[in-house]
Amino acid sequence: MPSDAKILIVDDHEDTLYALESALAPLGYQLSRATSGDEALKQVLRGQVGLLLLDVRMPGVSGLDVVRYMRRLEQTQHIPVILLTGFGPDHELTSAAFGLGVADLVMKPIDPWALRTKVRYLYDAHRRHLTLAQEVRELRALVKDHPDDNKDQDHNGVESGQGPALPHPDARVPVQRGQGAHTGELEQDRT
Repeated sequence: MPSDAKILIVDDHEDTLYALESALAPLGYQLSRATSGDEALKQVLRGQVGLLLLDVRMPGVSGLDVVRYMRRLEQTQHIPVILLTGFGPDHELTSAAFGLGVADLVMKPIDPWALRTKVRYLYDAHRRHLTLAQEVRELRALVKDHPDDNKDQDHNGVESGQGPALPHPDARVPVQRGQGAHTGELEQDRT
């Protein structure tokens, strides 16, 4: 995710969009808006979206429909989504949302401080995840470009003439004694 990835706010009510933008402005992230599920999907598919704040109930394509579609595509399946609802607690909605991997389900009216905290955490965590994934791809490419010459290695993967490999860190863990062991026996094992 590029550093200029935006937070997409999706709601069919203009006043809610304005309130959410005002609440998130102090974070300094680039914000974008959409007024329908279709418009949200188009922006997400164009890329550059690092987090989605998405109203659940909108005319046409609902928030859950947007998430279902996003989770089917590799390029969008890991984008964090916070669903927003103004209809109070709903067990079916909660089950469906978390079943789709939504990061959070927030009830309206929204506490701006709590929303900023959640958004900052999710956006930054997603950014770190993508940075690490990119580093792994680069390291794999380096390893692939420099194949090992396995013919001079023994069965442990140690090159001839180099001495033994370091032991696994768990190799030094002492064997666990049964619960019936006496203190004296344990003291003898430590010496």
